[in-house]
Amino acid sequence: MKLQGIFAQITTPFDHKGDIYKVKVQHNVEKWNRTTLAGYVVCGAAGEGELLTEDEKAAVWEMVARHAAAEKVLIAAVAAPGVRQAVLLTDRAAELGYKAALVTARHELAETRSLYFRAVADQAKIPVILDSQCPEPGVAHPNVIAAIGGSASGVAMIATSATELWPALEGGAAGAILDFAAAAPYASIAIWEAHRTRESEAGADWQNRIRRAAEMVSPRGYGVAGLKYAMDLNAYYGGPPRLPFVVPGAKARQEIEDAFNGFRG
Repeated sequence: MKLQGIFAQITTPFDHKGDIYKVKVQHNVEKWNRTTLAGYVVCGAAGEGELLTEDEKAAVWEMVARHAAAEKVLIAAVAAPGVRQAVLLTDRAAELGYKAALVTARHELAETRSLYFRAVADQAKIPVILDSQCPEPGVAHPNVIAAIGGSASGVAMIATSATELWPALEGGAAGAILDFAAAAPYASIAIWEAHRTRESEAGADWQNRIRRAAEMVSPRGYGVAGLKYAMDLNAYYGGPPRLPFVVPGAKARQEIEDAFNGFRG
């Protein structure tokens, strides 16, 4: 299995009570289906996965799978401290038709992270993409197909920063998993197409055009709350984040509006 193209790391819609807003899951997915996004990463950081129970994650995975177009590759984001729990989640996603799992490890020791990744890859029913906050000392495994930032040797590199998407693609990234793409898929895809067709000038131009907007919704900017507001601007449903996150204030909303002016959904 090869991962190529732009994968949107999608948000989880909540209503104003903080419950999963099922009809808005369908609305967003069906709207993304009309783009040439390669697929969706579900219940990751942009999806507020850490704030979801395991049953809620499975419910969102199932909803997205039900409404996703057949050609979209579905990737389940899995973050669990223990190997057993991570494998159970990964296999649950596999049963729902997910083709890969983006597995996150936050263990401080490199040796522990490597063991964690290897053990999950050994037991998972679907291929694994490594997501670690620290570089890995090389995790070679037949069930590991890619790594964020190319932190593992011998596997495809996947970019995750929209602000540096063009340099990453030019540097060898096979594709990208972008939260920014949930709000502005066409702009993200434009950079990928410029890379695919070797139009360097167009790619660099698009990168410059999206940089400020991408910064606004990055973890260093207004994060998930900002991303959801940007989605609202482009006729997706962003809605409120789940507590303890809060909706952006008036100043932040204006900055996001200015940054996203001209990007269609």
